[in-house]
Amino acid sequence: MGRFGNQADHFLGALAFSKALNRTLILPPWVEYRYGEVKSIQVPFDTYFDIKPLTVYNKIVTMETFMQELAPNIWPQDKRISFCYTPRIGDYKKSCNAKSGNPFGPFWDTFNIEFSGSEFYGPLHYDAYNEIIVQRWIIKYRPQEWPVLAFTGAPASFPVQAENVHLQKYLKWNVQMLDKAKLFIKENMNGGGFLGLHLRNGQDWVRACEHVKDSQTLFAAPQCVGYKNEKGTLTSSMCLPTKVEMLKQVKRALKKFPDIKYVFVASDSNHMIEELKKSLKDFHVTVTKFNNSDPHLDLVILGKANYFIGNCVSSFSAFVKRDRDVSGLPSEFWSFPSRKKYKHDEL
Repeated sequence: MGRFGNQADHFLGALAFSKALNRTLILPPWVEYRYGEVKSIQVPFDTYFDIKPLTVYNKIVTMETFMQELAPNIWPQDKRISFCYTPRIGDYKKSCNAKSGNPFGPFWDTFNIEFSGSEFYGPLHYDAYNEIIVQRWIIKYRPQEWPVLAFTGAPASFPVQAENVHLQKYLKWNVQMLDKAKLFIKENMNGGGFLGLHLRNGQDWVRACEHVKDSQTLFAAPQCVGYKNEKGTLTSSMCLPTKVEMLKQVKRALKKFPDIKYVFVASDSNHMIEELKKSLKDFHVTVTKFNNSDPHLDLVILGKANYFIGNCVSSFSAFVKRDRDVSGLPSEFWSFPSRKKYKHDEL
Protein backbone atom coordinates (compact mmCIF):
# COMPACT_ATOMS: atom_id res chain seq x y z
CA MET A 1 0.00 0.00 0.00
CA GLY A 2 1.29 3.44 -0.89
CA ARG A 3 4.85 4.46 -1.43
CA PHE A 4 8.03 3.57 0.42
CA GLY A 5 7.16 4.90 3.89
CA ASN A 6 3.91 2.97 4.02
CA GLN A 7 5.55 -0.17 2.62
CA ALA A 8 8.29 0.02 5.26
CA ASP A 9 5.64 0.11 8.02
CA HIS A 10 4.00 -2.94 6.46
CA PHE A 11 7.34 -4.70 6.14
CA LEU A 12 8.04 -4.52 9.86
CA GLY A 13 4.62 -6.02 10.56
CA ALA A 14 5.09 -8.80 8.02
CA LEU A 15 8.51 -9.54 9.51
CA ALA A 16 6.96 -10.00 12.96
CA PHE A 17 4.09 -12.06 11.54
CA SER A 18 6.39 -14.48 9.73
CA LYS A 19 8.46 -14.91 12.89
CA ALA A 20 5.35 -15.62 14.98
CA LEU A 21 4.24 -18.34 12.54
CA ASN A 22 7.79 -19.78 12.40
CA ARG A 23 7.83 -19.25 8.64
CA THR A 24 10.52 -18.03 6.30
CA LEU A 25 9.78 -14.52 5.04
CA ILE A 26 10.12 -14.16 1.29
CA LEU A 27 11.46 -10.62 0.92
CA PRO A 28 9.24 -8.88 -1.62
CA PRO A 29 10.48 -6.21 -4.00
CA TRP A 30 9.67 -2.60 -3.18
CA VAL A 31 6.85 -1.22 -5.30
CA GLU A 32 7.70 2.08 -6.97
CA TYR A 33 5.67 4.45 -9.10
CA ARG A 34 7.80 6.40 -11.53
CA TYR A 35 6.81 9.43 -13.54
CA GLY A 36 5.65 8.50 -17.03
CA GLU A 37 5.25 4.80 -16.22
CA VAL A 38 1.74 3.37 -16.46
CA LYS A 39 2.50 0.36 -14.26
CA SER A 40 4.38 0.07 -10.99
CA ILE A 41 8.03 -0.99 -10.99
CA GLN A 42 9.22 -3.77 -8.67
CA VAL A 43 12.65 -3.07 -7.21
CA PRO A 44 14.51 -5.99 -5.53
CA PHE A 45 14.60 -5.67 -1.74
CA ASP A 46 18.40 -5.75 -1.57
CA THR A 47 18.74 -2.82 -3.98
CA TYR A 48 18.55 -0.65 -0.88
CA PHE A 49 18.99 -2.89 2.15
CA ASP A 50 21.47 -5.37 3.57
CA ILE A 51 19.78 -8.74 4.00
CA LYS A 52 22.20 -10.18 6.54
CA PRO A 53 20.96 -8.24 9.63
CA LEU A 54 17.43 -9.53 8.99
CA THR A 55 18.64 -13.13 9.34
CA VAL A 56 19.45 -12.42 12.99
CA TYR A 57 15.70 -12.05 13.62
CA ASN A 58 14.14 -14.61 11.28
CA LYS A 59 14.66 -16.90 8.31
CA ILE A 60 14.50 -14.99 5.03
CA VAL A 61 15.00 -15.40 1.30
CA THR A 62 14.64 -12.84 -1.49
CA MET A 63 11.71 -13.17 -3.86
CA GLU A 64 14.11 -13.52 -6.79
CA THR A 65 16.01 -16.43 -5.21
CA PHE A 66 12.81 -18.10 -4.06
CA MET A 67 11.18 -18.04 -7.50
CA GLN A 68 14.32 -19.17 -9.32
CA GLU A 69 15.56 -21.89 -6.98
CA LEU A 70 12.77 -23.03 -4.65
CA ALA A 71 9.33 -22.30 -6.10
CA PRO A 72 9.43 -24.93 -8.89
CA ASN A 73 9.59 -27.67 -6.25
CA ILE A 74 7.72 -26.39 -3.19
CA TRP A 75 5.25 -24.06 -4.91
CA PRO A 76 4.35 -25.60 -8.30
CA GLN A 77 2.10 -23.61 -10.60
CA ASP A 78 -1.03 -25.66 -9.91
CA LYS A 79 -0.64 -25.09 -6.15
CA ARG A 80 -0.34 -21.31 -6.17
CA ILE A 81 -3.16 -20.03 -3.98
CA SER A 82 -3.65 -16.36 -3.16
CA PHE A 83 -4.64 -15.37 0.37
CA CYS A 84 -7.02 -12.56 1.27
CA TYR A 85 -9.32 -11.79 4.18
CA THR A 86 -12.46 -11.76 2.04
CA PRO A 87 -13.23 -11.81 -1.72
CA ARG A 88 -11.98 -8.73 -3.57
CA ILE A 89 -13.72 -6.92 -6.40
CA GLY A 90 -12.41 -7.98 -9.79
CA ASP A 91 -12.99 -10.16 -12.83
CA TYR A 92 -13.88 -13.29 -10.87
CA LYS A 93 -16.54 -13.98 -8.25
CA LYS A 94 -15.54 -15.43 -4.88
CA SER A 95 -11.90 -14.74 -5.63
CA CYS A 96 -9.04 -12.74 -4.18
CA ASN A 97 -8.54 -11.31 -7.69
CA ALA A 98 -4.93 -11.08 -6.62
CA LYS A 99 -3.79 -9.58 -9.93
CA SER A 100 -6.59 -7.07 -10.33
CA GLY A 101 -5.35 -3.49 -10.57
CA ASN A 102 -2.04 -1.70 -10.05
CA PRO A 103 0.31 -2.54 -8.32
CA PHE A 104 -1.20 -6.03 -7.84
CA GLY A 105 -1.03 -7.21 -11.45
CA PRO A 106 2.45 -5.84 -12.23
CA PHE A 107 3.78 -7.14 -8.91
CA TRP A 108 2.93 -10.79 -9.61
CA ASP A 109 3.60 -10.48 -13.36
CA THR A 110 7.19 -9.51 -12.58
CA PHE A 111 7.67 -13.13 -11.51
CA ASN A 112 5.27 -14.70 -14.03
CA ILE A 113 2.97 -15.85 -11.24
CA GLU A 114 -0.57 -17.01 -12.00
CA PHE A 115 -2.86 -18.17 -9.20
CA SER A 116 -4.89 -21.37 -9.39
CA GLY A 117 -7.27 -20.46 -6.56
CA SER A 118 -8.08 -18.28 -3.56
CA GLU A 119 -8.11 -18.80 0.19
CA PHE A 120 -10.11 -16.51 2.47
CA TYR A 121 -8.47 -16.43 5.89
CA GLY A 122 -11.08 -14.29 7.66
CA PRO A 123 -11.92 -13.98 10.54
CA LEU A 124 -8.25 -14.56 11.38
CA HIS A 125 -6.07 -11.45 11.55
CA TYR A 126 -2.34 -10.84 11.73
CA ASP A 127 -1.55 -9.61 15.22
CA ALA A 128 1.73 -11.43 15.84
CA TYR A 129 1.38 -10.85 19.58
CA ASN A 130 -2.01 -12.49 20.00
CA GLU A 131 -1.04 -16.05 20.91
CA ILE A 132 -4.54 -17.44 20.32
CA ILE A 133 -4.69 -16.04 16.79
CA VAL A 134 -1.15 -17.18 16.02
CA GLN A 135 -1.97 -20.74 17.09
CA ARG A 136 -5.07 -20.72 14.91
CA TRP A 137 -2.95 -19.74 11.91
CA ILE A 138 -0.44 -22.49 12.65
CA ILE A 139 -3.14 -25.15 13.07
CA LYS A 140 -5.28 -24.13 10.08
CA TYR A 141 -2.42 -23.56 7.66
CA ARG A 142 0.13 -26.26 8.38
CA PRO A 143 3.33 -25.98 6.31
CA GLN A 144 2.96 -29.55 5.04
CA GLU A 145 -0.31 -28.61 3.32
CA TRP A 146 0.31 -24.89 2.82
CA PRO A 147 4.04 -24.47 2.13
CA VAL A 148 3.56 -20.90 0.92
CA LEU A 149 1.21 -18.19 2.20
CA ALA A 150 0.98 -15.65 -0.63
CA PHE A 151 -1.00 -12.61 0.54
CA THR A 152 -2.83 -10.22 -1.74
CA GLY A 153 -1.98 -7.44 0.70
CA ALA A 154 0.62 -7.23 3.44
CA PRO A 155 -0.26 -9.23 6.60
CA ALA A 156 0.43 -6.14 8.71
CA SER A 157 -1.18 -2.94 9.90
CA PHE A 158 -0.58 0.67 8.92
CA PRO A 159 0.77 2.57 10.67
CA VAL A 160 3.24 0.11 12.11
CA GLN A 161 2.11 -1.58 15.33
CA ALA A 162 3.81 -0.13 18.39
CA GLU A 163 5.15 -3.59 19.26
CA ASN A 164 6.96 -3.76 15.89
CA VAL A 165 8.73 -0.40 15.93
CA HIS A 166 11.85 -1.95 17.49
CA LEU A 167 12.29 -4.22 14.46
CA GLN A 168 13.71 -1.22 12.60
CA LYS A 169 17.10 -2.19 14.06
CA TYR A 170 17.24 -5.15 11.67
CA LEU A 171 16.58 -3.00 8.59
CA LYS A 172 19.98 -1.69 7.54
CA TRP A 173 20.95 0.18 4.38
CA ASN A 174 23.36 -1.72 2.16
CA VAL A 175 26.95 -0.64 1.51
CA GLN A 176 26.12 0.95 -1.84
CA MET A 177 23.49 3.24 -0.32
CA LEU A 178 25.72 4.17 2.61
CA ASP A 179 28.65 4.95 0.30
CA LYS A 180 26.49 7.23 -1.87
CA ALA A 181 25.30 9.09 1.22
CA LYS A 182 28.83 9.44 2.61
CA LEU A 183 30.06 10.80 -0.72
CA PHE A 184 27.31 13.42 -0.85
CA ILE A 185 28.00 14.49 2.73
CA LYS A 186 31.75 14.67 2.05
CA GLU A 187 31.32 16.74 -1.12
CA ASN A 188 28.53 19.04 0.08
CA MET A 189 28.58 19.19 3.89
CA ASN A 190 32.18 18.67 4.90
CA GLY A 191 33.65 20.39 7.95
CA GLY A 192 30.66 20.71 10.24
CA GLY A 193 27.48 19.11 11.52
CA PHE A 194 24.19 19.30 9.65
CA LEU A 195 20.51 19.67 10.39
CA GLY A 196 18.14 17.42 8.40
CA LEU A 197 14.67 18.67 7.46
CA HIS A 198 11.77 16.82 5.89
CA LEU A 199 9.17 19.07 4.27
CA ARG A 200 5.94 17.43 3.15
CA ASN A 201 4.01 20.04 1.17
CA GLY A 202 2.86 18.69 -2.20
CA GLN A 203 -0.71 19.23 -3.32
CA ASP A 204 -1.74 15.67 -2.42
CA TRP A 205 -0.44 16.32 1.10
CA VAL A 206 -2.27 19.63 1.36
CA ARG A 207 -5.52 17.80 0.57
CA ALA A 208 -4.73 14.98 3.02
CA CYS A 209 -4.13 17.46 5.84
CA GLU A 210 -7.65 18.79 5.39
CA HIS A 211 -8.84 15.61 7.15
CA VAL A 212 -6.84 16.17 10.34
CA LYS A 213 -9.86 17.28 12.35
CA ASP A 214 -11.79 14.09 11.58
CA SER A 215 -8.80 11.73 11.51
CA GLN A 216 -6.83 12.26 14.70
CA THR A 217 -4.52 9.31 14.02
CA LEU A 218 -4.01 10.12 10.34
CA PHE A 219 -1.26 8.10 8.65
CA ALA A 220 1.86 8.07 10.89
CA ALA A 221 0.45 10.53 13.46
CA PRO A 222 0.50 7.91 16.29
CA GLN A 223 4.30 8.35 16.43
CA CYS A 224 3.54 11.73 18.01
CA VAL A 225 0.04 11.66 19.51
CA GLY A 226 -0.14 7.95 20.36
CA TYR A 227 -2.37 5.27 18.93
CA LYS A 228 -5.33 6.48 20.99
CA ASN A 229 -4.35 10.15 21.16
CA GLU A 230 -3.05 9.53 24.67
CA LYS A 231 -0.08 11.83 23.97
CA GLY A 232 -1.94 14.74 22.48
CA THR A 233 -4.19 16.10 19.76
CA LEU A 234 -3.26 16.16 16.09
CA THR A 235 -3.34 19.70 14.74
CA SER A 236 -3.25 21.16 11.24
CA SER A 237 0.15 22.75 11.88
CA MET A 238 1.62 19.35 12.75
CA CYS A 239 0.51 18.05 9.36
CA LEU A 240 1.10 21.20 7.30
CA PRO A 241 3.04 23.84 9.25
CA THR A 242 3.26 27.35 7.81
CA LYS A 243 6.54 28.65 6.44
CA VAL A 244 6.75 31.11 9.34
CA GLU A 245 6.32 28.31 11.89
CA MET A 246 8.95 26.15 10.22
CA LEU A 247 11.52 28.92 9.92
CA LYS A 248 11.12 29.79 13.60
CA GLN A 249 11.55 26.14 14.59
CA VAL A 250 14.66 25.76 12.44
CA LYS A 251 16.19 28.82 14.09
CA ARG A 252 15.51 27.38 17.53
CA ALA A 253 17.21 24.12 16.51
CA LEU A 254 20.27 25.98 15.20
CA LYS A 255 20.57 27.94 18.44
CA LYS A 256 20.41 24.64 20.33
CA PHE A 257 23.16 23.13 18.15
CA PRO A 258 25.63 25.94 17.37
CA ASP A 259 28.14 23.56 15.74
CA ILE A 260 25.76 22.89 12.84
CA LYS A 261 27.07 24.45 9.62
CA TYR A 262 24.70 22.93 7.06
CA VAL A 263 20.99 22.38 6.54
CA PHE A 264 19.95 19.45 4.32
CA VAL A 265 16.39 19.51 2.98
CA ALA A 266 14.31 16.62 1.65
CA SER A 267 10.86 17.31 0.22
CA ASP A 268 8.18 15.88 -2.02
CA SER A 269 7.59 19.33 -3.56
CA ASN A 270 8.88 22.67 -2.25
CA HIS A 271 12.29 22.51 -0.57
CA MET A 272 12.06 26.17 0.49
CA ILE A 273 15.76 26.62 -0.29
CA GLU A 274 15.62 30.36 -0.96
CA GLU A 275 13.35 31.06 2.03
CA LEU A 276 15.71 29.13 4.30
CA LYS A 277 18.82 30.86 2.95
CA LYS A 278 17.30 34.29 3.49
CA SER A 279 15.91 33.53 6.94
CA LEU A 280 19.07 31.83 8.21
CA LYS A 281 21.69 34.25 6.86
CA ASP A 282 22.68 35.35 10.37
CA PHE A 283 23.46 31.73 11.29
CA HIS A 284 26.04 31.41 8.50
CA VAL A 285 24.84 27.97 7.42
CA THR A 286 24.76 26.45 3.95
CA VAL A 287 21.38 25.12 2.78
CA THR A 288 21.49 22.19 0.36
CA LYS A 289 19.51 19.35 -1.24
CA PHE A 290 19.88 16.73 -3.95
CA ASN A 291 19.73 18.18 -7.45
CA ASN A 292 18.01 15.02 -8.66
CA SER A 293 15.12 13.35 -6.85
CA ASP A 294 16.35 10.38 -4.84
CA PRO A 295 14.05 9.75 -1.87
CA HIS A 296 15.99 6.71 -0.64
CA LEU A 297 19.26 8.63 -0.43
CA ASP A 298 17.30 11.42 1.27
CA LEU A 299 16.35 8.86 3.92
CA VAL A 300 19.92 7.67 4.41
CA ILE A 301 21.25 11.22 4.79
CA LEU A 302 18.44 12.35 7.10
CA GLY A 303 19.26 9.33 9.25
CA LYS A 304 22.86 10.58 9.59
CA ALA A 305 22.06 14.21 10.46
CA ASN A 306 23.22 15.65 13.78
CA TYR A 307 19.62 16.71 14.35
CA PHE A 308 16.40 16.07 12.46
CA ILE A 309 13.02 17.78 12.18
CA GLY A 310 10.28 15.76 10.53
CA ASN A 311 6.54 15.57 9.99
CA CYS A 312 4.39 13.75 12.59
CA VAL A 313 1.91 12.53 9.98
CA SER A 314 4.38 11.36 7.33
CA SER A 315 5.46 7.72 7.17
CA PHE A 316 8.60 8.95 5.36
CA SER A 317 9.52 10.99 8.45
CA ALA A 318 8.51 8.04 10.62
CA PHE A 319 11.10 5.85 8.90
CA VAL A 320 13.81 8.44 9.56
CA LYS A 321 12.76 8.79 13.21
CA ARG A 322 12.88 5.00 13.81
CA ASP A 323 16.22 4.77 12.03
CA ARG A 324 17.66 7.56 14.16
CA ASP A 325 16.25 6.13 17.38
CA VAL A 326 18.17 2.91 16.70
CA SER A 327 21.37 4.98 16.50
CA GLY A 328 20.46 7.14 19.50
CA LEU A 329 20.32 10.35 17.44
CA PRO A 330 18.04 13.27 18.44
CA SER A 331 14.93 14.28 16.49
CA GLU A 332 11.84 16.45 16.79
CA PHE A 333 8.69 17.16 14.80
CA TRP A 334 7.14 20.23 13.26
CA SER A 335 4.83 21.99 15.74
CA PHE A 336 4.99 19.14 18.25
CA PRO A 337 4.77 19.27 21.13
CA SER A 338 2.75 22.47 21.22
CA ARG A 339 4.90 25.45 22.18
CA LYS A 340 2.03 26.80 24.30
CA LYS A 341 1.69 23.49 26.14
CA TYR A 342 5.45 23.29 26.63
CA LYS A 343 5.61 26.76 28.16
CA HIS A 344 2.64 26.01 30.41
CA ASP A 345 4.29 22.81 31.66
CA GLU A 346 7.46 24.76 32.47
CA LEU A 347 5.62 27.18 34.79
